[in-house]
Amino acid sequence: MTPAEVILGLATLQRAAELVISSRNTSRLRARGAVELAPKHYPLIVAVHAAWLISLWLLGRDQPIYLPALSLYLVLQGFRIWVMRTLGPRWTTRIIVLPGELLVSAGPYRFMSHPNYAVVAGEIAVLPLALGLPIAAAIFTVLNAAVLAIRISAENRALAALREPMTRGAR
Repeated sequence: MTPAEVILGLATLQRAAELVISSRNTSRLRARGAVELAPKHYPLIVAVHAAWLISLWLLGRDQPIYLPALSLYLVLQGFRIWVMRTLGPRWTTRIIVLPGELLVSAGPYRFMSHPNYAVVAGEIAVLPLALGLPIAAAIFTVLNAAVLAIRISAENRALAALREPMTRGAR
């Protein structure tokens, strides 16, 4: 097994574990009355991420590792953990809104609205660079940016709808 295959295996396992956590959290949130908003773009997100991983396996499994890029990827994992711990049982890969819940403003959310998407954008670019695949990094960065534009717009609408009842109630 090559070092690249070890790294790709760990990245794949991480993504799979995140899907399990997301599914569990989504089920628990729905049981509490949460609803999913703007689900139509979700398959596109899954397709881009799956294509990204598949391309890395196909093109990068025998590539040498560039340690500076790998180090940055590892730093991004620390930020991912911070985001997931901050959201706790509210972290999902979907847009799930629980009526009556306040928006999270702790952890990395003190500094930016969508820190998880910043981490994902970094990962999409940096992991291919760690494998010496700058063209894959560029292609998937553009694809991910397009998907995130749709996603962030949908999520901002959902968050605005969540804030609206709180604002009306404060008058």
